[in-house]
Amino acid sequence: MTPEDRKYSKDHEWALLDDNIATVGITQFAVESLSDVIYVDLPEAGSDVVQFEKFGEIESVKTVSDLISPVSGRILERNQAALDDPELVNRSPYADGWLLKVEIADQAQIDDLLEPLEYETFIAANS
Repeated sequence: MTPEDRKYSKDHEWALLDDNIATVGITQFAVESLSDVIYVDLPEAGSDVVQFEKFGEIESVKTVSDLISPVSGRILERNQAALDDPELVNRSPYADGWLLKVEIADQAQIDDLLEPLEYETFIAANS
């Protein structure tokens, strides 16, 4: 089930918006594709991220994948709990397993993300 309270990228990241702050994570589809997440590499708070560019890596027992930012902006916080216990991303990708909180640099970029139904259609067409 794709939560309806956030926007999605074609790279399988989500952004939960609260004014100009986006909480960023990976989707259930990404978690299922990766299987067991064993390591997460995230940039430090204060770093900048750029929409649709790599900001870190996530490693599973099967592969290492790039994390792609759904928005541009300055990182306010990274989820230390997910860094300490990467399996948190497996267990709770839409809640406790979030990755970053980002101060959005350009609100217009939100229009470049997918609505939940659009994301589900994208997954269906590309699976």
